[in-house]
Amino acid sequence: MGADQAVRLERVAFDHPDAVALREAMVAEVAGIYGGQRDRGANGMPTGVDPADVLVTLVGYAAGRPVAHALLRRLGDEIEIKRMFVSPAARGLGAADALMAALEDEARAVGAARIILHTGDRQVAAVRAYRRHGYTPIDVYEPYVGMPASLCFEKVLHETPLTRGTPQSPS
Repeated sequence: MGADQAVRLERVAFDHPDAVALREAMVAEVAGIYGGQRDRGANGMPTGVDPADVLVTLVGYAAGRPVAHALLRRLGDEIEIKRMFVSPAARGLGAADALMAALEDEARAVGAARIILHTGDRQVAAVRAYRRHGYTPIDVYEPYVGMPASLCFEKVLHETPLTRGTPQSPS
C-alpha cells in the first residue's frame, strides 16, 4: 500500500466481519509482543469488550481493503477507546490520526468530558501517537490494575470543574 492512499472510515456493527478480522489481527500482534501475558486484570476478569457497552465501531478502509479499527465503549462512567489497530501495511497512511479524531468527536457527541485508553509499555509507536494527540498518562484503572506492562492515558475533551481539579465557586 502506498502512502498516497486515503483512509476512509465507516461506522460498522461490532460483529461486522471486517471489524472482527481486524480485532483478531490486533490480538495476534499483541500476543506476539507480550507472549504469554493474558488479557486479564488483577481481578481475573477478562479485559475484552462486551458488545452491549460499545458506542461506536469504526473500520478504516484503504484501496477498498479494511486496514484499521477502533471502538468506543462505556466503562462505568467513562468513555474508553478500545481495540485501536492499524494493519502493518497501512501504517503511515494517517489511519490512526483519522480514528483518533473520529473517536474524540463521537465521545464529545455523547457528552464525555474526557476519553481514556489503555495500552502496553512495549507498544512504543502507539504511546507516541497517543501523546502526539494530547493524551497524558493517568493511573492504571480497572480492569487493567495488576496487568503487567499496563499504561493508561486520558485526554480532556472539554473542561469542567472536575477535569480542572478545582471546583469553581458560584459568582
